[in-house]
Amino acid sequence: MATNKTVGGNAAFHNFNNDYAHINDPNERRRLALAEIDKAPFGWYHIRAIVVAGVGFFTDAYDIFAINLVTSMLGVVYWHDAKSKTGTIPTNSDTAIKVATSGGTVIGQLGFGYLADVVGRKKMYGLELILIIFATLAQSLSSDSPSISIVGILIFWRVLMGIGIGGDYPLSSIITSEFATTKWRGAMMGSVFAMQGIGQFAAAIIALITAVGFKESLLSAKTVGACGGVCGLAVDKMWRVIIGFGAVPGCIALYYRLTIPETPRYTFDVARDVEKAGEDTKAYIQGKAEGKPDAVKQAVVLADDNQNIEIPKASWADFIGHYGQWRHGKVLLGTAGSWFLLDIAFYGINLNNSIILQNIGFTGGTTVYQYFYRQAVGNLIIICAGAIPGYWVTVALVDTVGRKPIQLMGFSILTVLFCILGFGYHKIGQHGLLACFVLAQFFFNFGPNATTFIVPGECFPTRYRSTSHGISAASGKVGAIIAQVVFGPLRVRGAKPGATGAAASPWINHILEIFALFMFLGIFTTLLIPETKRKTLEELAGEVPGTPNYDPVTSGHGEKYGTQGSSDQSSGEHVPVHNV
Repeated sequence: MATNKTVGGNAAFHNFNNDYAHINDPNERRRLALAEIDKAPFGWYHIRAIVVAGVGFFTDAYDIFAINLVTSMLGVVYWHDAKSKTGTIPTNSDTAIKVATSGGTVIGQLGFGYLADVVGRKKMYGLELILIIFATLAQSLSSDSPSISIVGILIFWRVLMGIGIGGDYPLSSIITSEFATTKWRGAMMGSVFAMQGIGQFAAAIIALITAVGFKESLLSAKTVGACGGVCGLAVDKMWRVIIGFGAVPGCIALYYRLTIPETPRYTFDVARDVEKAGEDTKAYIQGKAEGKPDAVKQAVVLADDNQNIEIPKASWADFIGHYGQWRHGKVLLGTAGSWFLLDIAFYGINLNNSIILQNIGFTGGTTVYQYFYRQAVGNLIIICAGAIPGYWVTVALVDTVGRKPIQLMGFSILTVLFCILGFGYHKIGQHGLLACFVLAQFFFNFGPNATTFIVPGECFPTRYRSTSHGISAASGKVGAIIAQVVFGPLRVRGAKPGATGAAASPWINHILEIFALFMFLGIFTTLLIPETKRKTLEELAGEVPGTPNYDPVTSGHGEKYGTQGSSDQSSGEHVPVHNV
């Protein structure tokens, strides 16, 4: 009997390929190979996957949320001679710069999500980081000119950066999910997403360092309107340093992203190359870039296995048929709807932290130095006290408590908190408002902000997993765009001309009441998603007979969507229909 054994392997690096190389049935070889990944003990190769994906998310969060600190600096530099509100960026310009990133992110999530299912995870991973690095450096070197304003040039580069950031969402989630051990998959994906909190923290820290570094220059002006000369020059350098630093961690992670192996699940189910997938499984465990199968044997096996692998091929007819069933369509509706509702409040709050801190009295001062120093410190308080602990509590509990209970609890508590913030805004005092904002940050992240990232990376079949995650994430960013477009104009409704501080945002309490409604609706979309803890990706996709999620069509054991299987009446055997 011919075998497919390969050389190599020892006590430290087990040769998984040889465990099932003698098995000719490609479906059985696939099952055994994926079982090895699912059951593998947590090791350094899992840590490497977390770090490589996590550094990208650190960069994403840094670049997204640093603008919250930078726009006030742009006001000092480019609106120093404004006729009204000298030294303050206009509301429309502030909103446009922030919305630009989310607009690009939607394009990246849909585009990269789709392409990762078509051409592979490996071929797309790293390209999005190159785009982020390039656009970030370009922003830090931007300036206005007679033909284009600083707002226009920043919008252009932030849209491009947003496309790269958008691509990182499905790719990092899917790659981590498909390489993870079943027992700790939630913790691994949560750890990648938790780097978002570290990125927010780093943005505030760099803002604080730059403020302290240019302290003497900033002390020369009492107000932002009077910040010219050496003060204005210092602020111009500050915002460029803050933005430009976002490219540094991305450069560190780029090599490792470009050299990861393709995920075995993609190679099995979409590329349908059993020989290559087996080698890639071994390469991943050993920390190599990719497997190196024998080319002749690979071609022979590939030609034969393409006709025998049971998992359906991806096609538009199969995609529509799959999600046309309520049992599958409701899951996509649940993941996309939950993310949409969450991001309305999450980005409405986090991209306007400085405005909210100003309204509750935690910014300002007698000099420009105090103004920027307190702004950075206020953001650090909220991030360190609420956001970062929330992320890591999720990592600790997501594989024991489960994704769905955490998301339900988060939406429920956030509904209560936003009701208190909105209806009690003028009654609970500054310390009460700060406490509620810190708690909201904690339950955003020990709640739906983490689980809406994790669940879409688990509950869909491999052939549509990245596309479905991209659709879910893009729905969230549409919510973020709505929040930003509405938040800016709505918060200043009824404000008197020239008003400053809390008087400049008289409608902020009503916005918080609206956020409470969206958090309440999130409870119902959460009911549509499955619990995914301690279940294999194949079980969640409906490919395992005898499990509650089993779907004969998804597993390849029934007729494909939109086709009619023919039967050989003489033998009684079903002849499957293969899409071309």
